[in-house]
Amino acid sequence: MTITSTTLTRAAGLCAVAGGLLYLGVQINHPHLDAAFTTTTEYAVREGAKILFAAFALAGITGMYLRQPRQTGALGLLGYVVFSLGFLVLMSVETIGLCVLPGLARSNPGYVNDVLAVATGGHAAGDVGWVQALCQTMGLTYLGGGLIFGIALFRAKILPRWAAVLLSFGSLATAAIPLLPQVNQRFFAIPTGAALVWLGFSLWREQSTVAAPQPAGTNAHLSSAGVK
Repeated sequence: MTITSTTLTRAAGLCAVAGGLLYLGVQINHPHLDAAFTTTTEYAVREGAKILFAAFALAGITGMYLRQPRQTGALGLLGYVVFSLGFLVLMSVETIGLCVLPGLARSNPGYVNDVLAVATGGHAAGDVGWVQALCQTMGLTYLGGGLIFGIALFRAKILPRWAAVLLSFGSLATAAIPLLPQVNQRFFAIPTGAALVWLGFSLWREQSTVAAPQPAGTNAHLSSAGVK
């Protein structure tokens, strides 16, 4: 198989779809996060899915940006860089959650509960050290990057504009999590997940149309028509 820019862009679209579906799926019946839950198989599966989501989403937004760098301009570049950083930090946080927290859950459950609280937008009862700054960086880059990147996609008018609006709204809505503790925070993931699926599918479909071979004889017919 020949690797072309069209092939890579289509693959990026599928990655965005996969990432969005993973993000939506992992929210279904998500248990309350605490130290005891981190020692279960279900927790490991969900954390692994979140890491895959971040990786697929990063590949997806890379394809979206490279499809339209001229149309999105400096705003698109800024949004892409910040949003990418958000996914990279998210991947790091979830990797820590998968590989480190289960081992600490039995010896220091209070610390694990504090880390989980901070990672989900809450407040820690004790000092969690550098994890606090890491989670704050994740929140700021994810929120700011998604908002700016969505605006840039909306202005570019290449991919569906309503999907771009949904991406910006979903990113901005996460800022309301600490303000609405009575609302299940899993609902705030729905707009972003749906936006990634929508944008990814649109990118894949557009590139599939570009890559579709012309019917035999089309060029000859056009040439003949031009001669006439």
